[in-house]
Amino acid sequence: MSQQYTGGSVIVIGAGIIGIACAHYLAAEGRQVTVIDKGSVADGCSYGNCGHILPSHVLPLNSPDAIKNGVLSFFNASAPFRIKPQLKLSFVNWMLQFARYCSQQKILKSAARLKSILDSSFQEFESLLDGGVVDCEWNKCGTLYVYHSQKAFESFEKKNDLLTREFGVSAKKISGNDLANFEPSLKSGLAGGYFYEQDAVVHPSRLATVWARQLQNDGVEFIENCEVTSLEKQGNRIKSVITSKGVFKADEVVLSAGAYSPSLAKEFECAIPVLPGKGYSLTIARPGICPKMSMVAPENNVAITPFEDGLRLGSMMEFVGFNAELPAFRMRQLEECGTTYLHMDKPVIYQEEWFGWRPMTWDSLPIIGRAPNLSNALIATGHCMMGLMLAPATGRLVAEMIGERPTHIPSAPFSPARFN
Repeated sequence: MSQQYTGGSVIVIGAGIIGIACAHYLAAEGRQVTVIDKGSVADGCSYGNCGHILPSHVLPLNSPDAIKNGVLSFFNASAPFRIKPQLKLSFVNWMLQFARYCSQQKILKSAARLKSILDSSFQEFESLLDGGVVDCEWNKCGTLYVYHSQKAFESFEKKNDLLTREFGVSAKKISGNDLANFEPSLKSGLAGGYFYEQDAVVHPSRLATVWARQLQNDGVEFIENCEVTSLEKQGNRIKSVITSKGVFKADEVVLSAGAYSPSLAKEFECAIPVLPGKGYSLTIARPGICPKMSMVAPENNVAITPFEDGLRLGSMMEFVGFNAELPAFRMRQLEECGTTYLHMDKPVIYQEEWFGWRPMTWDSLPIIGRAPNLSNALIATGHCMMGLMLAPATGRLVAEMIGERPTHIPSAPFSPARFN
């Protein structure tokens, strides 16, 4: 039976997890949705991340330590947080603005805004995935932050106290002597850890591909290898989207192209100050003693996630532009982090090496809202390292905005207008 559409048509530019989530919530309201992408469905950061869904992850990337580590990284190509200086005005301005948001007052303000959308997104994930409708290894297993040095372990207590006091997010403290019993995959001799029991994980590429397939079955059209070249406008409205595969007309247009979104900023008549933040992951064969929960090793800036078919170690943040190299030393760093903390089989069997570009904003908040100068265009990008985490809430916000309804959480902090 053919699908009946009652709410108008929408083109979504970008078939990553954000575009897929937007398509889901728009289609649920009876809109005819077409998703177009210059590559394949979920072949960017939606593919190779560590699958963390963390309501506890409320603190933004901005911090005084980030500035210090960024400057030190000028001289260390292997730094987990690396900035490669670039003589571009947009890059310099972005970095200056990032530094401006590293004050304690601005950090707490951004964190409060992140908490609202993180909590919303987690609730949406529970509604979508608790019933097992989408088979994506959804697991509310919690996240263990694990520390090698006693100094780092003790210093995290201040951050945990801050999160508890300001945001009601608290972790269980686990001493080094009890850590191996709590998580048998960990080696003895570690300083300790903090466990956030409310966190969860999914298999990111499985979520994206299965979700997209279900949407296709429900009438959403996905057009791959289709690059947007320009927009045809009439007054303050987009009349059509011109692509390498033809001209598409729609009542509304949503830009959710991740780190590539700024390439269309001029067409959307909107500032989109997003820089690509390069990240890496290494997926290896599951060791004999595999972690039963997701973990983070903050001293190494590495996340660790067990999947049914492997163990993924991922992280790093490089501001190096759209550099497409996959350095072997980054994979060794990830492997060495695993062997530092975990009982690992030898030799370590590599299954997949990956990199991708995260869409980073200077205030660590996503960009979600109407383009200021176009009446039928929305921006949904700039989710930094949390695109997967924030996808359902973003999709719901976009559907509410297109439907001209009050949003379920305050949306003004995420508006593109904040950059104009």
